[in-house]
Amino acid sequence: MTFRQITDDYFVAPQIGVEDIARIREAGFRSVISNRPDSEDGTVPHDAIEAAARAAGLAFRYIPVVSGQMTQQNVDEQARALAELPKPVLAYCRSGTRCTNLYALVRQQYG
Repeated sequence: MTFRQITDDYFVAPQIGVEDIARIREAGFRSVISNRPDSEDGTVPHDAIEAAARAAGLAFRYIPVVSGQMTQQNVDEQARALAELPKPVLAYCRSGTRCTNLYALVRQQYG
């Protein structure tokens, strides 16, 4: 698993699995956001990842964003999650691009 730093407390990654949670915790992350819909091909269902994350003491949010169909609701939910979750946060989707674009919209609209 690789992750890319966007800011001091926001990082993005491609699809993660249950087996990545220990490494995520060891890397110092305190929260995980899934921006990948469970219905997307090749997705590991978020509930399995969420259970593993919570068992490891990490906070978790599921904010699915359909590729090419980002909504204002997605932006608002991501902004709320980023305001509430312990930092640093690791967000993932298929490649990390949606998480990056969503973060840019959050920053543009919410500062």
